[in-house]
Amino acid sequence: MTVIALGVPTVRRPADDPGVHGPAPATGPLVDTYGRVATDLRVSLTDRCNLRCNYCMPAEGLDWLPREDLLQPDELARLLRIAVTRLGITSVRFTGGEPLLARHLEDVVAAAAVLRPRPEISLTTNGLGLERRAAALARAGLDRVNVSLDTVDRDHFAAITRRDRLPDVLTGLAAAKAAGFEPVKVNAVLDPVTGRHDVVELLRFCLEHGYQLRVIEQMPLDAGHQWRRGASLSGEDVLAALRPHFRLRPDPAPRGSAPAELWLVDTGPGGPSGKVGIIASVSHPFCGDCDRTRLTADGQIRSCLFATEETDLRGLLRTGADDDAIEATWRAAMWGKPAGHGINDPDFIQPARPMSAIGG
Repeated sequence: MTVIALGVPTVRRPADDPGVHGPAPATGPLVDTYGRVATDLRVSLTDRCNLRCNYCMPAEGLDWLPREDLLQPDELARLLRIAVTRLGITSVRFTGGEPLLARHLEDVVAAAAVLRPRPEISLTTNGLGLERRAAALARAGLDRVNVSLDTVDRDHFAAITRRDRLPDVLTGLAAAKAAGFEPVKVNAVLDPVTGRHDVVELLRFCLEHGYQLRVIEQMPLDAGHQWRRGASLSGEDVLAALRPHFRLRPDPAPRGSAPAELWLVDTGPGGPSGKVGIIASVSHPFCGDCDRTRLTADGQIRSCLFATEETDLRGLLRTGADDDAIEATWRAAMWGKPAGHGINDPDFIQPARPMSAIGG
């Protein structure tokens, strides 16, 4: 085997493989030139958000995409059908911005749920408004929910998000559990100053309520391009903060292509137990096992979260292209997927789009 190194991430290719050449396969799985198979589709429904998290966007917000540029429900339904029935997608996650701001969310969930073979359908949300819509989303066919929550300290929450809305997120989490979503996951990006304390209380909260915490390293996807490696907490920092308070041991179950490294948590006799996940995208990249393809709210395919190029499907949809042409374009976009995100390369260039415009 020959190892191709691009920064920290590596992808292994057989020694007799001559390298990138030829067109993308016309049928079969959605593959790239490194042999990775994309089965997980991330669909951003809007770039708008009702929070202003300080690691994502400025206090005044951003210039939102014009509404006419966003994919319409029928366009989304068509692309979902092509993805599942032609490209082998088995998991669809709806994201934003904040996907609960999309009025057609239940409709596109239902459109995904009627596809065969039926994909697993999930949602990543900040939880604002989830209390009102959790039951309807369950009826539409949603399987799982991830709620973004960086702290259970109300003052810290207001400082991070620039909104005093922690009670609304907590009621949204409870509504998700009541609607039958299992497991309910909590996604946390820790503040560099308060995060070591916040993560301890977050994990206690999640264990007590039966949620599963996933801590995500802060990545260079902020609108102001102010991210600096030394100012962010690493996965090792998180574990060091948790170990004085909890007994942690690695989950023996195979990780597969999952981004989170799972740890079993024991709080002692009579106390709650569970799992915590660490997603160390920066310090321990998992690009070699990536199985994702991304569709932005304005209909662009991104082969990587950190891609500097996109492939336009909206234009094809609106100029009468048939399903064969859309499928071929999507395959070609993923065929050219880079080996790794390159964050650790000296010549790394942060994507022009911030996270809210790309989709989680």
